[in-house]
Amino acid sequence: MKLLIIAVAFAIPCVLAQTKSYTNKYDTVNLDQVLSNRRLLHAYIKCTLDKGKCTSEGRELKSHIAEALQNGCEKCTNAQRAGMKRVIKHLMTYEKAYWTQLVEKFDPAREYSQKYEKELSTL
Repeated sequence: MKLLIIAVAFAIPCVLAQTKSYTNKYDTVNLDQVLSNRRLLHAYIKCTLDKGKCTSEGRELKSHIAEALQNGCEKCTNAQRAGMKRVIKHLMTYEKAYWTQLVEKFDPAREYSQKYEKELSTL
């Protein structure tokens, strides 16, 4: 009986760690609206770069962006993963200066951003 209790005690944290994901609270943000509104998009980017004020959505994004880039967004929901790719593609195509600044801040060694650039340049 004691062995079973010990096994369960060790298994629970492992299961919880595997299911941990970022909040889905902002999964319904309209990315089309954000990407088509340069003023709004630039506000989010400036927040992320610590050059402007942040909304609650911006703070949430900023708190996870480095980790998400490094681990392939493994804690992301499907909506977040698809949204990340759309945003990166948009920044690479239409906001190159900001994309460069974001890469310099969150991936100065360009270990992770090159993977995304290569993958998304073919889409």
